[in-house]
Amino acid sequence: MKNKKKKLAGLLSSAAALLVVLAGILLGEDYLLPLVEEPARSTGEGLCVHYIDVGQADSCLLSCDGEYMLIDGGNVDDGRLVVSYLEQQGVSELKAVICTHAHEDHVGGLAAVLAVYPTRAVYSPTTTYASKCFDDFMRYVDQQRLTVTAPVPADGFDLGSARVTILGPVKDYPDTNNTSIVTRVDYGSTSFLFTGDMEQEAEIDLLDAGANVKADVLKVGHHGSNTSSGYRFLYEVEPEYGVISVGTGNTYGHPHEQPLSRLLHAEATLFRTDYLGTVVARSDGSEITFTWDNQSAAPENAQYAGQFIGNRNSRVFHGEGCSGLPSERNRVTFESYRQALEAGYTPCRSCLGG
Repeated sequence: MKNKKKKLAGLLSSAAALLVVLAGILLGEDYLLPLVEEPARSTGEGLCVHYIDVGQADSCLLSCDGEYMLIDGGNVDDGRLVVSYLEQQGVSELKAVICTHAHEDHVGGLAAVLAVYPTRAVYSPTTTYASKCFDDFMRYVDQQRLTVTAPVPADGFDLGSARVTILGPVKDYPDTNNTSIVTRVDYGSTSFLFTGDMEQEAEIDLLDAGANVKADVLKVGHHGSNTSSGYRFLYEVEPEYGVISVGTGNTYGHPHEQPLSRLLHAEATLFRTDYLGTVVARSDGSEITFTWDNQSAAPENAQYAGQFIGNRNSRVFHGEGCSGLPSERNRVTFESYRQALEAGYTPCRSCLGG
């Protein structure tokens, strides 16, 4: 959908450029004035996002104009792998480390990273959590004489010529997953969204707070668990690409079938680390390209074949498997979630999360 718009814009721009050249030939070089301005492009070296394959865990390295930031560090046993990967990328210092939340599969490897790499700032939603790996993380923060910052929405900083903005969490939650720091990274006209293990309750709160979650690339929440990536959230994000960090044959059954269907229905091309290995996205400020380790595998981009079913009386629409489907005579079908919304129907709270 977005690619089609970009291709159309490119064709229009090329046609305008051809008119300029023809005018110059016919009327002389004094008439060679720009008819259409080129879209603004970032002047830096580009933004690179590495979705490191740490199995059933999360770790992302971002680089822009010689500055580096790490979001999560995988499990404790992944620490050496993450440090080795950073070394391969030429990292000598980290501008920021973000621990999205205190669970081991996100914070575990950060102690090893902080033991090796000088870091300017560390962000975490909490400074206390009852686990040895979190204590180790805090010990190495202290060893660098740093203070952990618990960011609030609208906080932000620059990473080279990219802009990092904190979007959430917008509330306090008893569930550790929902305390996940939500980060949006903008570079030129491209954008990337990172949500940790945020679940649908916090997704809805984020949307209700008016956060701008629209992004080209979504780091899919909670390893593709059905607790995350609700229909309303995906409708607002409108991702062109989704990256799922997940372990082969994991005991959780991630990614679950329901969020995969929701993502494919949103027309997002999916990159899974269990199939592809480490995935790298590169942005020049206008276009995003991807590479991955396992060249024998490919991203998933098949579109969802199901429909949504609306109730003519209640003006509520449902997924096909919902227990609250209306009788046949009251049904109206929609080919997409967006089509149902545009027709004035409201999503079913039971099957679509409201």
